[in-house]
Amino acid sequence: SSLAFSPDGKTLASGGGDKTIRLWHTSTWKAIGEPLRGHEEGISSLAFSPDGKTLASGGGDDAIRLWDTSTWKAIGEPLRGHEQWITSFAFSPDGKTLASASEDRTIRLWDTSTWKAIGEPLHGHNNGISSLAFSPDGKTLASASRDRTIRLWDTSNGKAIGEPLRGHEVGIFSLA
Repeated sequence: SSLAFSPDGKTLASGGGDKTIRLWHTSTWKAIGEPLRGHEEGISSLAFSPDGKTLASGGGDDAIRLWDTSTWKAIGEPLRGHEQWITSFAFSPDGKTLASASEDRTIRLWDTSTWKAIGEPLHGHNNGISSLAFSPDGKTLASASRDRTIRLWDTSNGKAIGEPLRGHEVGIFSLA
């Protein structure tokens, strides 16, 4: 249910309902080692850090797992902060922040040097959040929701920017 290419394009990661992450060589399309295991529910979101050193995964167990791409071993304990299904990740362009979204209608920002939450969760959507995207300069985070809105967030202070963007007649499931 989720795919992510590594920044160098040499690896494709896939996550699915079987609670595993599979890694694929893009030159041969053959599997890399055994599947990564650790989630208790299906995986719905994957994202590589901009430097390619970390893979973030999340899903139905409300846990964010981090994987060291040089060893494919888990980094520390899972990050906790959401109360429902993890639906989307986005790393800031400079790699200093990981944003996570959830069915619990919140966005969390994480400091990638400490893996600690930055401030309180961002609230503003009236339904589960389905997608996140950082602006190229990293100063704005966009979030899309089944509530049919796109919200923009100032990443320096976690505050909403203006009014929600409206126009879709059904929920929004992807941003780019």
